[in-house]
This record gives sequence, C-alpha cells and structure tokens, in this order.
Amino acid sequence: MKKLLSLVVSMLLFVNISQAAEELSIEKQLVGIVGAISGTVKTGQRELKAGDKIYLNETIYAGEGSGTQILLLDQSTFTIGADSEVVMDTFIFDPATNDGKIVASVKQGSLKVISGLISKKNPDSLTVEVPEGTLGSRGTEFQTIVSNKRTDTLLIGPGKNNTLGLRPGAVLVGNKFGQTMLNNPYSVASMKQGKAPGKAKQITNQQLKKFNKKMRALKVAKLTGASKEEKKALKKKIRQELKAQGFEKEEIKKIIKENIKIDKEKRIVLLQERGEDVSEIIGSGDIESDIQTSSENEINAFNEDDPNFDPVIQMKEEKKEKANNKKDKKKNKKAVKKKKGKKKKATKNKKGKKKKAVKKKGSTKKKAVKKKGSTKKKAVKKKTTKKKKAVKKKAAKKKKVVKKKKVVKKKVAKKKKIVKKKVAKKKKKKKNKRKRKK
Repeated sequence: MKKLLSLVVSMLLFVNISQAAEELSIEKQLVGIVGAISGTVKTGQRELKAGDKIYLNETIYAGEGSGTQILLLDQSTFTIGADSEVVMDTFIFDPATNDGKIVASVKQGSLKVISGLISKKNPDSLTVEVPEGTLGSRGTEFQTIVSNKRTDTLLIGPGKNNTLGLRPGAVLVGNKFGQTMLNNPYSVASMKQGKAPGKAKQITNQQLKKFNKKMRALKVAKLTGASKEEKKALKKKIRQELKAQGFEKEEIKKIIKENIKIDKEKRIVLLQERGEDVSEIIGSGDIESDIQTSSENEINAFNEDDPNFDPVIQMKEEKKEKANNKKDKKKNKKAVKKKKGKKKKATKNKKGKKKKAVKKKGSTKKKAVKKKGSTKKKAVKKKTTKKKKAVKKKAAKKKKVVKKKKVVKKKVAKKKKIVKKKVAKKKKKKKNKRKRKK
C-alpha cells in the first residue's frame, strides 16, 4: 500500500514539472519529494520531513539508524540507508517524451534505486557514481553499499528469462581497470580502489543480511514527521494540483492501475526467480481482478465526492485488521500448543507416578532385605564377641591361677631356704660347742 501511495505522489510531481521549471532557478531545480522518512535525515541547511522537496546538488545526510525514500519526478525511487551521504548531481527530464538523464553520487553508506520513466525510455540514462567507479543502471532495481574503500553492488531486478516478459534488469559495475555486468537477480559484485571490479557472484545469506540491515530503518518508516492536520493539507494540495493539471478521475484511476499492475508483475517475477511461493500475491490467479481490488483504496484517495476519506487511516485500519488476524492465529496456535502441553504433562505425570511407585516398592524391599541382613550380621557379631570375651576371660583366669601357683611355689621355696639356713646354723653351733668341750 505504501508503494502505491508513493507512486501516486511521484506522478503528481512529474505532471507538475512544467510549473516547477518556471518558478525555480537553475541553482534550485526541483528533482523530487521525500516520500517516507525514519530517524534524522538532513541536508546542508535543513532537517527533512515527509513531503519536503529535494533540489539539484543538495547533499542528503542520513544519520545512524535513519533513512529516507526520495520520489523523483520521473517516478524513480531512491531509498537512502543508514549512515549515508548522497548527492543528486544531474537531473534532466522531459515529461512529454520521458527523455532525460539522472546522475547521483554516493559518498558513503547505502542507496537503493528503482528506475522510473527515464530508464524505461532509455536504460542507459541512469548512473550512480561511487568512490571506486561507476554503476550504470539498465532499467532495474539495485542497491549499493559504499564503505572502507570498497563498494558492493546487488542486482535485485528481474532477470532475462522472467516469465512475464518484463525488460531484463542489469547493472554495469565498472572503472578504468575493468567492468562486470550483473544480469542475474540477487547477484553481487565488489569493487575496491585501484582494482578492477570482482566477478559477479550469487549473494550469500550473510551478505544479504548486510544489505537489508542498511535499509532496516525504512521498513518501519511511515509518512510521519508531520502532524495530522499537515498531512490532510498535503493530501488536499495534491488533489488540487492534479485537478489544476487537467487530470480527470478516470485518467488518475488508469495511471494508478497501470502502476499497481507493473509493481505486482515485478514482485511475482522476482519471487519466482528466487524460488519463493507467489500464491499469496497472485491470489485467484487473475491479476486484473486482484489489481482492481487492491487499488480501490488508493483510487478513493483522490475521490473529491468523499473529501473526508483518509488513505493513511485506511492503511492503518487494514494493518490493524491484519494484525488482529495474526493475533487470533497466534492465540489459536498457543491454545492448541497449551492443550498438547497439558496432555503431555498429564501423561508425563502419570508415568512419573508409576515409576515412583515401582521405585518405592523396590526400595522398600531392598530396605527390608538390608535390615534383615544387618540384623543377622549384628547377631553373628554379638555371638562372636561373646565367645571371644569368654575365651579371653578363661585365658585370664588360667593366667591368674598359673601366676598364683608360681607365687606359692616361690613362697614355699623361700620358706625351705630359711628352714635350711636355720638348720645349718644349729648344726654349726653344735659343732662349735663340741670343739670347745674338747
């Protein structure tokens, strides 16, 4: 929906070019308008917001985590990523013939280009200059990143064998040392200072993340930066200027339908070439009927019979509805998941209880056996201890008896000695007596 609104605004700008050329000097030539913005984006003199005009030779600075989308007068789209510095050096456009030329310079950061009417008329008329060389667009969609004396360029646009017969996209990456042609969607080439560009390679997931990261800010960017009243005034001004240019309602409807159809066809081709599912975009298979349905809100944005219609509010309501549908789906999924989780938990608990019961029974038996065994062991030990004590006691008694006997023997031997001595003394005395008598 945002893309469609951007295309409508860009159409307003190209029909208004003749008036702008008369009012502006060469030094302040209008080249486009800010379609969407996120974070802080400035030029040398001012901070930009949605709806601001962009002039020739203005340098656009996008800060960290910021970005902007510039809608050029020929319906080309320049998306400037985070930490970027981009200048529109040349912009020549004749709305009557779609002849012209675009030259832009990327000093640093990232730029994504979707070519418009000038490239459709002459694919070689859009050039992007980078520090390491030049990128020549061949009517397509591509993105480039300039950093650390290196430029990486990614071709996004449809390839040569696309199913809808769209003009095949290509980017010529070159400098004075050589050239590399990118003509297969999602192919990438690198260019370093003082060297020829590298060969075209299929982009890796890691590289694609790097490219997408630079444009992340714009994914969440809306037509903000202005109050509700300012937005209404801007829409009213667009309607008035379209009417002033002599556009009828039917003409506006036709232009919008054509742009929607081209945008849808390109998206289908890109997704098919990348091998992704396109069933949601194709819908019933009838592109015309899908375009009719999807374009109703955009067409009503310029319906003067309904001045209170606000396409931004409409988009918000649609987003809200989608978000609610997503929420409902998520809730249903969560409910199913919760139910399954509860069943699993119940089954698990049941199994756990059974295991516990079996384990408890086993442990009780083991305890009983263990207890019985320990009781037996204790009894045997007690018996053995008693026996040992009895034997010890008996041995002690024997020792005492033996000891006692020894003591008695010693006493008897001592007494015998004493008696013997006494007898010997008596004998001696008697003998001495006899000697004296003689």
